[in-house]
Amino acid sequence: MAQRQMEELTRGLVAVKHEEGVFVSWRVLATDPKETAFNVYRQIEDGEPVLVNKEPITGGTNLIDAESITSKDFAYILRPVLNGKELEGSRSVTVWSMPYLEIPIQPISNYRLGDASVADLDGDGEYEIVLHQTSGARDNSHPGITGTPILDAYEMDGTHLWRIDLGVNIREGEHYTQFMVYDLDGDGRAEMACKTADGTTDALGKVIGDKSKDWRIKKEGDRKNGRILEGPEYFTIFDGKTGAALKTVDYIPSRDPIDGWGGKGGNGGNDSYGNRCDRFLACVAYLDGVRPSVVMCRGVYGRIVMAAWDWRDGTLTNRWTFDSKSSYPPYDDASPFSGMGGHSLSVADVDADGKDEIVYQAMVVDDNGEGLYSTGRRHGDSMHISDFYPDRPGLELFLITENEDRTVAFQTPGAGMHDARTGKVLWSHSPGVDVGAGLVADIDPRHRGAEAWGGPGGLRNAAGEDIGPCPRTTGFAIWWDGDLLRELLGRGSSITKWNWETGREESLLDPSEGNGRRRRSSRPSLIGDILGDWREELLIPAPDGKSLRLYTTTIPSKHRLTTLMHDPQYRLGIAWQNVVYNKPAHPSYFLGADMKKSEIRR
Repeated sequence: MAQRQMEELTRGLVAVKHEEGVFVSWRVLATDPKETAFNVYRQIEDGEPVLVNKEPITGGTNLIDAESITSKDFAYILRPVLNGKELEGSRSVTVWSMPYLEIPIQPISNYRLGDASVADLDGDGEYEIVLHQTSGARDNSHPGITGTPILDAYEMDGTHLWRIDLGVNIREGEHYTQFMVYDLDGDGRAEMACKTADGTTDALGKVIGDKSKDWRIKKEGDRKNGRILEGPEYFTIFDGKTGAALKTVDYIPSRDPIDGWGGKGGNGGNDSYGNRCDRFLACVAYLDGVRPSVVMCRGVYGRIVMAAWDWRDGTLTNRWTFDSKSSYPPYDDASPFSGMGGHSLSVADVDADGKDEIVYQAMVVDDNGEGLYSTGRRHGDSMHISDFYPDRPGLELFLITENEDRTVAFQTPGAGMHDARTGKVLWSHSPGVDVGAGLVADIDPRHRGAEAWGGPGGLRNAAGEDIGPCPRTTGFAIWWDGDLLRELLGRGSSITKWNWETGREESLLDPSEGNGRRRRSSRPSLIGDILGDWREELLIPAPDGKSLRLYTTTIPSKHRLTTLMHDPQYRLGIAWQNVVYNKPAHPSYFLGADMKKSEIRR
């Protein structure tokens, strides 16, 4: 197989004040020889660095410096050790006084902080943040005028890099604005790609299209009020460092025919007022196995179109376009791929050929743009893919399905696990039941592999058997504490641990503590392995909306794993996490209790 381009990252060294001293954590890179060890140095003011560890560290890539002098300014330095020789060290980092980093942002009146993504925008090996600020967002099913979507870029210290205003002709809402932040051309700096329209203004003040045009429908009381059903639609690549528009082309596909996007997905209906035609998703995938492509998608409940784009040497080209085509009631001639979309997607190499496939809820498109298979499971609001069951070959795909109105007659299972290579059903349950959410994570060490839950019944093992109570949490999972089990993200972005003996979630972190009020939203801006060792960070808006808070764990762990960001499937999951109903990223290998080294695929 060809070698994929991979981000060149620093060690992501982080130091946080701890009740026993200072907690220090850092990355292992996929390029590190297995024999690599580490030395941690404490530097007080202008003095000589002092070695913290007694012997080079060969286990978990974290420690607690119990001898730190907290009354003075000091920093930490990390130096890899190979064959007894110290290599070039990391830059020094100062100590966080709180278990989170406060990242000031430039708030906008009547806007709230929404989804975020991370990527190396300037080529220094450190991640920057791209933040979506939203105002008056609307679901596609509801009419109304919205605010204009704003995309900002920030350094981790709050330095504002740029602002892009998508303008009045891009409607605000989680089904509309999908932004991909990734190094698309392999030059070491990430780009930002998204749908644009007349009036979109880049960070340098350049306007795309005709700035005088306002294509919004303004008819109070009409189902089309606030929608944009006429006018040009564009796709733009922006420079990640400056926010400048680099290239703009027509968006593929167009919205027409507006009534050509219905089908058997969802409630099996159709519309002509702009609900189904404006359901957008997006992702990044290595379609040739070497370099990334960005894939812009339209349609969920019926017709589904994906356009794959390559950004190479300043040129933007359409690699391929997948189109399941329009169909009309009673949809007897509908493609088996129509109506199979969901409100999230994933990217994974399901057939192990080194090239990525687009997992579009209940169907999969191959790396060449042709349909690989359709499960026939139709539309759902949640799906997850990984090597959940390490004792069987390949990846597994967990699907949640809507069954409502006329689609109940299909008696489609409400939840079920599939072989990700073929779509074959491994187990399923609740035919005809409308299941709204579900999750897969290894949360109980008594059962080999991950557990799944969602819909009627409790926690289910690899055979789909009900093994007892399940968590109430069905949205997000996060690796946080010291073991290999995954934790959960509950109300108010609180992190909980599933107690498999009592059948209850127990609190590990509550970001609302000390704020005087609970957070209004339970959805994070981003969850991912952004800093430190392989465990994940939690990025959420501060209660006053004037900053972001990046929480990192301070719990010691003996486990040493390569940074999750160097697993291709996980890294692409961070890129698509901002898409519609945000979901956690999963690696391409089994990560859980009793995992074996052979189960880690670097």
